[in-house]
Amino acid sequence: MAQKQEEDEKVRLDKWLWAARFYKTRALAKAAIESGKVHCRGERCKPGKEPHIGDELQIRVGFDEKTVVVQALSIVRRGAPEAQALYTETPASIAKRENAAAMRKSGALGMSTDGKPSKKQRRDLFKFRGSGNDE
Repeated sequence: MAQKQEEDEKVRLDKWLWAARFYKTRALAKAAIESGKVHCRGERCKPGKEPHIGDELQIRVGFDEKTVVVQALSIVRRGAPEAQALYTETPASIAKRENAAAMRKSGALGMSTDGKPSKKQRRDLFKFRGSGNDE
């Protein structure tokens, strides 16, 4: 048991993100870290960084950006309730994420259209982009 706790202390960040169910695979977690979507204490980090209890991580997954505090370390991927026990999301992050979701749902951030463009509108778009046939 002592060795298991010691192994948990030496966990890689990509493995922890996978165990905490932020990403479906370790490869996706590693790619996200390398592309700058995960910050530890406000700085970019590497996949081999060792997170510690109390560290604050900013994680961007899709449209959502979460700020979480590490509560426990694990190298084993388990069920969702156990994975959620590994971290706590800050109240400010929850409010910001819910506000952004409400904005997306109301359509305030996106471009609203009337549907599929007509044939003439499509021709005009192709002409504007320069990808139409010049006959």
